[in-house]
Amino acid sequence: MTPRTPDELSRIAYLGPRGTFCQMALIAWAGDRSLEQAPQASVPAVLGALRAGEADAAMVPIENSVEGGVSATLDALASGDPLVIIGEVLVPITFVLCARGGMPLSSVRAVGTHSHAWAQVRGWMAEHLPEAAYVPTLSTAGAAEGLGGDAVYDAAVCAPVAAANVGLTVLAHDIGDMKTAVTRFALVTRPGILPEPTGADKTTVVLYQKTDRAGGLLDLLEQFAVRGVNLTRLESRPTGEAMGSYCFSIDFEGHLRDARVGETLMGLKRVCADVRYLGSYPRADGVVTDAREGTRDLDFADANAWLEGLRA
Repeated sequence: MTPRTPDELSRIAYLGPRGTFCQMALIAWAGDRSLEQAPQASVPAVLGALRAGEADAAMVPIENSVEGGVSATLDALASGDPLVIIGEVLVPITFVLCARGGMPLSSVRAVGTHSHAWAQVRGWMAEHLPEAAYVPTLSTAGAAEGLGGDAVYDAAVCAPVAAANVGLTVLAHDIGDMKTAVTRFALVTRPGILPEPTGADKTTVVLYQKTDRAGGLLDLLEQFAVRGVNLTRLESRPTGEAMGSYCFSIDFEGHLRDARVGETLMGLKRVCADVRYLGSYPRADGVVTDAREGTRDLDFADANAWLEGLRA
């Protein structure tokens, strides 16, 4: 049976292996619920399992407070069979440097980790291991699991739980350059589930321009501004069709059922070549949207009633 509510989700794919921050986000979202967790090797594989019906939902990283949007996730959501976000989780990020027993810090010559993790520990590495080479891996937990006799790196940057799972020795704790770093994870499903509005909601879309021209982005942004809709993230991503061809991945405050959001989406549909709606969902931080006067649901209803009166 196809799940129709978040509570009916039972098999969740996530960016594995065991011990990733992504699994930590999934555990935080699930709470006391018992779920079948299905780790995958990459973000495209996670979303591919969801699209193929091998999972009810997927947990993927979508934004980091240091590095911004996660390109693999943004691009995978912007293309292929439609998917929607129904929830988000914020996970504070703490990194350790770990190695097999007997490896001293002074002997580390190469370090394996995910690219987003490396970006968050570059300062620490430059100070403590300036000669160490960076070896990219598919995930931080994968870097920990990859440490072995044939590994091309001596140490890994990962979450403390990943180091513990593999039985590694921690050479250094809390090595992140930004102690307040947070990663946002998105819970994604196939279309069919729309969480109820909470008043503290967020909506995600991908916008495609009709033509690349001066003022084109302004036309898109005006649709939000005139209706009092605040953006929380705006990023351009290449479409892959040609050099200089970009789409815009946007998060903004509000829910699909809010009048101002509905009006905004209709406006975008008129001026864009395509609008890919990626879901409305509760904000993880619980910040309530403060709609300004003139943009509340009642204001739109009053204006509509006035117009209908004139037409009558």
